[in-house]
Amino acid sequence: MSTDPAGLRRALADTLAKKGSLADPAWRRAVESVPRDAFLGPAVFRQSGMTWQPVHREEVGEDAWLRLACTDETLVTQVDGTDAADAHAPVSGRPTSSSTLPSLVVRMVDLAGLSEGDNVLEIGTGTGYSTALLCHRLGERHVTSIEYDPALAERAADRLRRTGYSPHLVVGDGLRGHKDNAEYDGVVATCAVRAIPPSWMRQVRCGGTITTTISGWLLASGLIRLTLDDAGGASGRFTGETVGYMLARPHERPPRPDFFRYSGEQRPCRVDPDLLADWTGQFVAQLGAPSAEMMTSGDGVILVDTATGSQAWTERAAGGWAVHQHGPLKLWDQVEGALTTWREAGAPDQSAFGMTVAPDHTQTVWIGEPSGPSWSLPG
Repeated sequence: MSTDPAGLRRALADTLAKKGSLADPAWRRAVESVPRDAFLGPAVFRQSGMTWQPVHREEVGEDAWLRLACTDETLVTQVDGTDAADAHAPVSGRPTSSSTLPSLVVRMVDLAGLSEGDNVLEIGTGTGYSTALLCHRLGERHVTSIEYDPALAERAADRLRRTGYSPHLVVGDGLRGHKDNAEYDGVVATCAVRAIPPSWMRQVRCGGTITTTISGWLLASGLIRLTLDDAGGASGRFTGETVGYMLARPHERPPRPDFFRYSGEQRPCRVDPDLLADWTGQFVAQLGAPSAEMMTSGDGVILVDTATGSQAWTERAAGGWAVHQHGPLKLWDQVEGALTTWREAGAPDQSAFGMTVAPDHTQTVWIGEPSGPSWSLPG
């Protein structure tokens, strides 16, 4: 007996409802109606150890493919610019495009507070699946979606047409927004940013929302909805959910040369490097050292700043941990200062954090209230 695609979509909707992601019946109808398999193309990547294994639709068979498409998991479609359809052996690298797990897609748009007739700017068309869900819920003439990668944009446009949706699609840098269709009731970003782009602030109406993940080069992230005020600023609180998206390509980490460890200045660590394994702890460390990229080495931590060549690395020592720092930036000092501030505030989880964008575009993340401990985001 062949698999029933509609039945699988209903089962997916049931799964999302049990996770609390489908409180709005209109979003449930969207999940039950939009065929995710139509947006995946002929292949996806599945992680296998340190590499990505291509899985081709024609090789696994239609039933298995439909079941895969209707699972609540992220399906990677591109790794370092290599499309899964073009890969016939495992590849290594970082994912550069994916079909995000449906529960997160629905969670993002639900958090944005959008409803039928609202005008939305989606940052990151990707495969087009999330765009189709927005079209089904809001009406296609109310959806503008921007994709940075021209090849991805072309494929998404074709798949959207084939499934009967005709939103306004734009190829370009989503960080610039799309002023031609402004004002928007909301911006929803299916990629992470290091700070809110000024264009989003200018193109959303007063009282509108920006829903995105704030991330950085330590790859920590926090999901937030900001509401714009009549003074030209915005503010909001992080949800505390363990949610992550790929960084927008213009915000990605710079190319890093081969790493050589320098001994540098050594001293005892004043905070435990294991704090960076905590979801909020890593986020705080990133706030303290926004130019640092993190690597791991055994049970230690390595921080590198490509621009200055600064580095810090930790190792176990008698009675605890030691850190070695080299270069003009004392990266571990920055991390320790942020973590100490967080712990002195009671080490709350990320749901206690908020963010403010001032009219002059200064951006700060704070604990408790805007007057509490805070850090500036990179400009």
